[in-house]
This record gives sequence, structure tokens and C-alpha cells, in this order.
Amino acid sequence: MVAAMVFPLSGCLFRTRKLDRQLSSVPLKSATQQELIEYVNSQAAKIQSMQATVDINASVGDQKNGRITDYQEIRGYVLARKPAMLRMKGLFPVVRNTAFDMVSDGQEFKLWIPPKNKFVVGTNSEASYQPEKRLENLRPQHIYDAILLHEVSGDEIAVLETGYETVLDAKKHRVDQPDYELAVIRRGPNGWFLSRKISFSRTDLRPRRQMIYDQQGNVVTDARYDQYQNYDGIEFPGVIEIERPQEDYDITLSMVKLELNRALKDDQFALEQPAGAEVVHLGQSDSNAAKGTDGHGK
Repeated sequence: MVAAMVFPLSGCLFRTRKLDRQLSSVPLKSATQQELIEYVNSQAAKIQSMQATVDINASVGDQKNGRITDYQEIRGYVLARKPAMLRMKGLFPVVRNTAFDMVSDGQEFKLWIPPKNKFVVGTNSEASYQPEKRLENLRPQHIYDAILLHEVSGDEIAVLETGYETVLDAKKHRVDQPDYELAVIRRGPNGWFLSRKISFSRTDLRPRRQMIYDQQGNVVTDARYDQYQNYDGIEFPGVIEIERPQEDYDITLSMVKLELNRALKDDQFALEQPAGAEVVHLGQSDSNAAKGTDGHGK
């Protein structure tokens, strides 16, 4: 009787409205936290090296002037070998001259920029970031960490969360679709911190995004993965977009040809300083950079 008085059948106390969130209606797959961890670890363990021909698209932002510069697509080559070796080389269109060439062993890196006649040497430390020198801020380690997902190790803690991703439906409308988000936490010098977050599509349970954080909780790398293909039992994305929000640039790698687990020699990761190049030691003042073999005019 009370309910009938409070909620009369006339419906004058309620109304129907559209949901703000439009949800996808595609069939979804389910997985447990352990199954997602095992997938990441198994795929990571299968890849010891990669050699790829890629098309490279890049854009660089300028927050001060409110502009974004898009660079013309160039052909490039990527070599990677565990545990941390990487080399990436870009060639200008048509003439095929070297646009840049960089290598890293995980700790130190070298970057050769022929158009500027600069040979940059430094470490992968974020402390050497220089806002006014955008191209010199490229780090091979950033590329390495984005293209090869690391295993979730035994000294890390993984936590599963159900979230949402925005996708396009069959009619090209933006809709929200549930996904899985695996947060990986690790211990640093100042305690536990969120190291990375891997998002999985619920349509195929493949990693679609990886966000890597610093120990202050800032996103340092935002990588997205698409167009997966199977290479003899190893699933690898055909398109990888790498955004570095702090340096305000992003690079998209589109696989043209990919070979996994091919033997790569040490000399394939060797980059010698060209004669007459201006040597730039990041972390030092520009006055310490000079033409010569050691950056001191000798």
C-alpha cells in the first residue's frame, strides 16, 4: 500500500532517458589475471631478437608556440636483441640518405643525425632531457621498451582491473567497450610504484596499449598496438604507435617486413662517430661539445 502511494502507476515520479555511455555489442572474451600474465610472459619469452623493415611516421609538438610538426613518412630499419640492445635507422624518401641512426645497449646510447652533422652521446637517463633539442631527446631504450613487452617478473605485483576503451563500431560510431587492464607494480628506491599498465582488448585478449610510468606516477611512454599477425606461433603487432608525452613527440612504426629470432651479431649494433661530426654529450653544457673525435677538439 505504501509503495503504491509513493510510486504511483502514473509514472509521474520517474522518467526514462538515454544512457550517456554507448556500449559496444560485439561478443567479448573472458580471461583471468593469471591467464593474461601467462600470455604476456609466454609471448615475451618466445622473442629473443627481431629484425624489421618499417615505415616511420613522426610528429613533434611545440607547447610554447601551440604547434605540431608532422614529418614525412620515411623507411626505417629496427634491430633488437635481448636483454637491451637496439638499433634504429631512418632513411629519407627517394634519395635514401640516412636521416638518423641510433643504437643503445640499455645504459648508454649514440645518435647520429647527418642533416645536422651531430653525433649525440649520452645515457638513457631522463635527467639528460633537453626541451629545446627535440630530435636529440630520442632514446633507443624508449623504442625498445615499447616494441618488446617485458615479462611480468616474480618481484613484481600484478593487479587486474576491468575498464573501458573507446572503439569504432560497424557504423564508425564511437562506443565504449570493456577491456582488461593489468597494472604492474614494482619496488623502487622510494618504495612500491606503478611501473606500467597493459590494456587487453576483450575481442581477442591481445595487448592494445601499454602505459609506462616513472616513480613519480607520470606517464613517460604511451604505446598502442594494432594489426596483430602470427609469426610461427608468436603474435606481434603490425602497427606500433609510441607517444612520449613529456618530450611531446610520437612515432608510429608500421611493419613492412619482420623476422623474429634471427641471429644478430654485436657489430650490427656498433655505431662509430663519423669524422668531422659535432659531438654532443648530453648532460654537459654546449660549450663542451666541439668538432673532433672526443668532443674536446682533439
